[in-house]
Amino acid sequence: MTGALWLLALAARAGTPQALPVVSLAVGDAVATVEVADDPRERGIGLMFRDHLDPDHGMVFVYPDEDRRHFWMKDTAVPLSIAFLSKEGVIVWLADLEPFDTRPVGSVFPAAYALEMPRGWFAEHGVAVGDRVEGLPPPSKR
Repeated sequence: MTGALWLLALAARAGTPQALPVVSLAVGDAVATVEVADDPRERGIGLMFRDHLDPDHGMVFVYPDEDRRHFWMKDTAVPLSIAFLSKEGVIVWLADLEPFDTRPVGSVFPAAYALEMPRGWFAEHGVAVGDRVEGLPPPSKR
């Protein structure tokens, strides 16, 4: 772990927020308020060391390109669901993630975004593969 990543992880573990930008996304008929992780260190920490998420809140991971993405739940206590999205914002894969599970969960198809929400959020809002997410930030530069 690099020095900067280690310091961010330490701050997150101590309960210090990462102070990431926040955007609202339209996901089907629902609105999600999400933090934006758009560089390697922010994506590396993600939602680690959090003990809860507010309803309709999550995180969007922004990448510079489409590729198969893999996520794990190391140091993440909150049960999550994840949507992998194409560069156009179309959901290409949905999965549930287990707290503290270090086994990777893959996107199956290339994705430019990943959207993590509280477990079951997508199902509760009738969101499915093929739906479009509106309001996504532009691709990451790194």
